[in-house]
Amino acid sequence: MKFKPAYVVIISDEVVGYISDKKEFEDRINKEILNPDEKNVAFVEIKDNPEYFMFLIGKTEKTSEDEIIKIIKDNAETTYKLYAIAVNNENISYVDTMDEAELAVEEIKEQKASKLDEIDIGVREVYTTNTEELEEVLEIDSAIEIAEVKVDEVAKVNAKIKASTFDGIYFSTKPVSGNITSRYGDQESIRSHAHSGMDIAAPAGTEIRAAADGTIQFAGTQGGYGNLIIISHGNGITSYYGHCSKLYASVGDEVKAGDVIAAVGMTGQATGNHLHFEIRKNGSTINPQKYIYN
Repeated sequence: MKFKPAYVVIISDEVVGYISDKKEFEDRINKEILNPDEKNVAFVEIKDNPEYFMFLIGKTEKTSEDEIIKIIKDNAETTYKLYAIAVNNENISYVDTMDEAELAVEEIKEQKASKLDEIDIGVREVYTTNTEELEEVLEIDSAIEIAEVKVDEVAKVNAKIKASTFDGIYFSTKPVSGNITSRYGDQESIRSHAHSGMDIAAPAGTEIRAAADGTIQFAGTQGGYGNLIIISHGNGITSYYGHCSKLYASVGDEVKAGDVIAAVGMTGQATGNHLHFEIRKNGSTINPQKYIYN
């Protein structure tokens, strides 16, 4: 009678303590670890499941259920579920429940209806093991406010893209920064015809960048343009960069908007250092300021 029956608990081949009742202990694991009464918990995974073996321990020896529960809990991985308000598939703000997320989306769609062209607002389930992400969960009003700011930002960008797009070509980059000294259609003594592009003054050697993605169609000297780069953008649309001091691109090069293709100069028919910039459609000039420098 000096001993009493118990269970030795082994985790990862190591004895971590003793329990008196296996069923009661497993019930505690289910309630306190696997199914905790905590917000946002999706599921819990016990990495190293305990093993139990009948054992006799001293009658006065205490079991250690609480300590073993803590060991198991510390080695368990908890996955949390949040609900994101997404703008164009980007998670912007988070709430606790699907109901809150759906309500937030309805509110945003109602308040921002005039700005939602080409903007998708939706709800996404987010699973994470990072407890720090739980700190991003907000009250519904705050989540709506943050998402609405994002909608405004996206709408502003979309409007800029639309205003800078000609026949499917997005002129996203100003070739140079400087003062516009001559606009499309101007009549000036330096030329016998209306201006076919626009002139932007800049110091000699200033980098000239591609206004849109495309392929170098021409790189060389051409009459009054002096040193000239022509980029083909597709759909019959080309852009011209004239009076360059240096050409950094060659025929056939694929360029992205913003790539440096030349340097500002005053070659050809020019009275000072500047970039002559044109946009053409099937060879006919259009006013570039409708899409860039506007």
